[in-house]
Amino acid sequence: MKLFSNTITSLEQAISQSTVKQRVISNNIANVDTPNYKAQEVRFDGVLTNEMQKLQALKTNSKHIDFGGLDSSSYQIITKNNTQYNHNGNNVDIDQEMTEMAKNQIKYNALIERLSGKFDSLKTVIKGGN
Repeated sequence: MKLFSNTITSLEQAISQSTVKQRVISNNIANVDTPNYKAQEVRFDGVLTNEMQKLQALKTNSKHIDFGGLDSSSYQIITKNNTQYNHNGNNVDIDQEMTEMAKNQIKYNALIERLSGKFDSLKTVIKGGN
């Protein structure tokens, strides 16, 4: 028996992803002056692939793309080795990292607000509309 709806589960996963992204961005900012440190980023390409696997498409032509059979994982942490912004070998772009952190924080706050709203709705139902 499922206790919560798919929406709550999806919100929980999105909050977890946002948390991982925040950790990676914070680590980059903390190492902005560390010699030879290479910035990292989180990629969630696997999430889209995973959702696409759930789709059942009607193929009316043999040239249509098949949605099944794709390999996926929830996220990857990638090290950016191909750039260097500082004389000490470090490639952290502090302006970009701060921008990404602000965007991620806005997303996180919106997800938390939505999850709180879902729980408020459940609480109202449990109390009988009071």
